[in-house]
Amino acid sequence: MTITLDGTSGITTPTYGGAVASEYSVPVTSFKNRIINGGMVIDQRNAGASVTSSGSGTYGVDRFSNYSNGGGVFTAIRSSVTPTGAGFINSNLLTVTTADSSIASTDYYAYNHTIEGYNIADLQWGTVSAKTVTLSFWVNSSVTGLFSVALINSDGSRCYPATYTISSANTWQQITLTVAGDTGGTWLTTNGAGIVVRYDLGSGSGNNGTANTWNTAGSYVGVRTSSTVNWIATLGATFYITGVQLEKGSVATSFDQRAYSQELAMCQRYYQASRRYHAGCTTSSQDMSWILPVLMRAIPTLTVVDIVGNANKLTTSSGNNIAFNAGGVSATTDSVVIQSNTISIYVWYEFYTPLNAEL
Repeated sequence: MTITLDGTSGITTPTYGGAVASEYSVPVTSFKNRIINGGMVIDQRNAGASVTSSGSGTYGVDRFSNYSNGGGVFTAIRSSVTPTGAGFINSNLLTVTTADSSIASTDYYAYNHTIEGYNIADLQWGTVSAKTVTLSFWVNSSVTGLFSVALINSDGSRCYPATYTISSANTWQQITLTVAGDTGGTWLTTNGAGIVVRYDLGSGSGNNGTANTWNTAGSYVGVRTSSTVNWIATLGATFYITGVQLEKGSVATSFDQRAYSQELAMCQRYYQASRRYHAGCTTSSQDMSWILPVLMRAIPTLTVVDIVGNANKLTTSSGNNIAFNAGGVSATTDSVVIQSNTISIYVWYEFYTPLNAEL
């Protein structure tokens, strides 16, 4: 058997003795799903613990953030509840813990995933060659009605609120939405925010726009529609989601199941929860340095935490805490250096160094 690549159609075509075996033809894919951790498997920060939404955004499972700008609050936690037979082992569960039934015009509640610009460059959005994309996901909500999920550019000046209906409460259903690529606006193709995928959970009228079209009023106008359900208004409401996939083309294909190690490495470009050990010395400060396993998106912010949770501390082999030299802490996209203060005994240090380079 020989394998040939049709560069025009992008189809891998096995042939046997020159005869095309079309039943074996499969699309050539490379990073088909632009969503990272769409199966909600990686949870470096919380390891299954619950987090609370905030106005500045909090991360639960990797790459997905939770926003609440108003009187309402919801929590997010990785869950093992998944659609039967779909092949997923995790979902993300959102739960309303403080309801907001009187949402101000500028308030918003959202569940976001931001795709790096490098990973959407081939879509050519902002040009006449803009490519169509399809967003698919599995969802299960205790609140029924019309919901919206928007595709947004980095400054919020281009917003496409696609609507979908949850018709049965507490029932898994797969949603498929096709969006014609935006031929206008500015879409970053750098390490900045390329496309923001924003699930609306209830927002004020200042966020309303026209459904299923590109809204260009700016300032995030059009991230939802006036008919969209305010999920946040119901105390105890739940919203499960998994299998999130954004791909090029007008047809939703099977979920891009990547190896766990690959998915973890992709998440580590944006956040790394690492643990390191290093020997100290007897009479002077000690540099501790290491190469990161994954090149990060940008120079990360670095937090040093000892084994019992004290910030800016190192734990010695004798169990004592000593401060590190803040002026001697530095990081690049591929390495970290930490310098301890001068000590008088030979010790081993144990500490954590969460590295954050989120979009």
